[in-house]
Amino acid sequence: MPRDIPIGNGCVLIAFDHYALLRELFFPHVGEENHTRGEPFRFGIWVNGTFSWAPHGWNIQKDYLDDSLITQVELKGFDLKIHSNDLVDFEENIYLKKITVENESDEKKEVRLFLGHDFHIYGNAVGDTAAFRPENGAMLHYKGERYFLINIRANNKFGIDFFATGNKESGTEIGTWKDAEDGVLSGNPIAQGSVDSVIAIPLTLEAGKKESCYYWIAMGKNWEEVKALNELVKKKTPEAIFKRTDDYWKLWVNKRKQDFSFLPEKIVRQYKRSLLICRTQINNCGSIIAANDSDAVYFNRDTYSYMWPRDGALIAYALDLAGYEITQNFYNFCAKIISKDGYFYHKYTPSGSVASSWHPWVKEKKTQLPIQEDETALVIWALWNHYEKFKDLEFIRPHYTPLIKKAADFMMNYRDLKTGLPLPSYDLWEERQGILTFTVSSVYGGLMAAAHFAECFGENDLAKEYRQGAALMREAMDQYLYLKNEKRFARMINFKKDGSIEVDATVDASLYGIFAFGAYSPTDEKVQSTMNQVYDRLWIKTGSGGLARYENDSYYRVNEQTVGNPWFITTLWMAQYYIASAKTRKELDRALDIFNWVADHALQSGVLAEQINPQTQKPLSVSPLTWSHGTFITAIQEYLNKLPWVDGK
Repeated sequence: MPRDIPIGNGCVLIAFDHYALLRELFFPHVGEENHTRGEPFRFGIWVNGTFSWAPHGWNIQKDYLDDSLITQVELKGFDLKIHSNDLVDFEENIYLKKITVENESDEKKEVRLFLGHDFHIYGNAVGDTAAFRPENGAMLHYKGERYFLINIRANNKFGIDFFATGNKESGTEIGTWKDAEDGVLSGNPIAQGSVDSVIAIPLTLEAGKKESCYYWIAMGKNWEEVKALNELVKKKTPEAIFKRTDDYWKLWVNKRKQDFSFLPEKIVRQYKRSLLICRTQINNCGSIIAANDSDAVYFNRDTYSYMWPRDGALIAYALDLAGYEITQNFYNFCAKIISKDGYFYHKYTPSGSVASSWHPWVKEKKTQLPIQEDETALVIWALWNHYEKFKDLEFIRPHYTPLIKKAADFMMNYRDLKTGLPLPSYDLWEERQGILTFTVSSVYGGLMAAAHFAECFGENDLAKEYRQGAALMREAMDQYLYLKNEKRFARMINFKKDGSIEVDATVDASLYGIFAFGAYSPTDEKVQSTMNQVYDRLWIKTGSGGLARYENDSYYRVNEQTVGNPWFITTLWMAQYYIASAKTRKELDRALDIFNWVADHALQSGVLAEQINPQTQKPLSVSPLTWSHGTFITAIQEYLNKLPWVDGK
């Protein structure tokens, strides 16, 4: 199920599902410890003796406030309109919810709101405690060094009056949330083991009137931390927390004044949403997380809650183009995790440990590096673009030797000296191993970036070596990867023991890399022919439109009659090609059709999934995918940057 509306501050990430129920709660690192395990925090409403759990009987609309990471959710039903605004304070680890209930009938209504808490602290429900703390009028869930204090302000007073704790997921014990369904809570003050809790907020609404209340969760490593945060909310007031967070995000997303007059309003809206959603997936320690959607566990038995250096580099590139120097944290993070031999592993946990992988260290009884070499190359490529944007030499200086030169030397050494091509590695889709056009293109870009850096630091001989290495790769691409008869690049080749070449000629959207990282000009006839064939073979001709990853892609495939499912990133790569190759305004504006397609297939909140169902046009796989949002930001910035360079025809 998609996560429609994520909110966060770089230490906390909270995400809601299609029904606006809280389903993900990460703390203190985005993507590392999910304290819900993807289970819902239920929201129930009792009205004059009738009880329901959302969404049953309720019409739900989900969005954000304009230019903000504050949700705007509306529930309508039972002659009530309920507005909910959720936020994470931009600085403190506080989740705050404002609830406004409006009586749309002509009679008085007794309303009780029930909020359930299905914590799985550290990702499991073993040894949790739920306890009511009367000195603070608060509910507390804790285990080890993770504390979650829950409190409210309602009816002009602070503190919880109605509550229950109990056990769940054991025998006949379904969960304390069942206790709410008669409208009355037991008041049980403590439970341990596999536990949950429910609190109630009673409201009396005259006909046509409305009332507001606030609910919050303070997060910390011990009781003193969460108690202090609770007092902070009470002292500053929930209204002030709400306003300062809204003001901060409006300032953040509009920090760079740009002329968007050439873009339709819905595209500008999607662009700003993409910036904000990207920020929710970035840890303050620098790691950029691919996605945080626990439902992926049921498909892959693992999550997307990791940092792939490739995804991170391309998202950092997007944010650099948009003017956000927050990317410095990402490059600092990369400098800490790069291996002593100068390459990056498959993926990393949010705090920087090497993560789970399916790339083997041995194949056919021979040792090998279990890497995707494009991940190493693209970090250096992105870092050069960062420097070109900000000219922050003092930031670059400490990274020159331990990150840039180390990675560049690895790329120079990890080559077939006969052909000049990189040695085989795994592809960006993580499905095959060989010498991939995308990987070679990215290594070319990485070596050229390293050459530029070497010149900046006065090492001209080294710059020459890196540049020569890139030039040899470029020549080898012409010789080995370009298919003259088909007039396009191969996806991949492998050299066999007998000296023959095994060619994978599958048309793959990742062939966009031939121009994206500088190996070829976008107007080169080889590029034009390749990209035209990418469009012809991979564009979904009926229904949804959009571009598939490659021919006969089986991942989440729903229709054997189509080449595959459309992905947002691959579709936007086609827009990037139109932008890069455009010589006239008419050619440039082919990208606008794709921008409109993206905005039209986003969720109402602006969230972009990994891919969409070509029949129903609903999200598939994880949502949001940070890479999707980063690619949209990149394409928009490249479009705006290209505008002054095309004629008006």
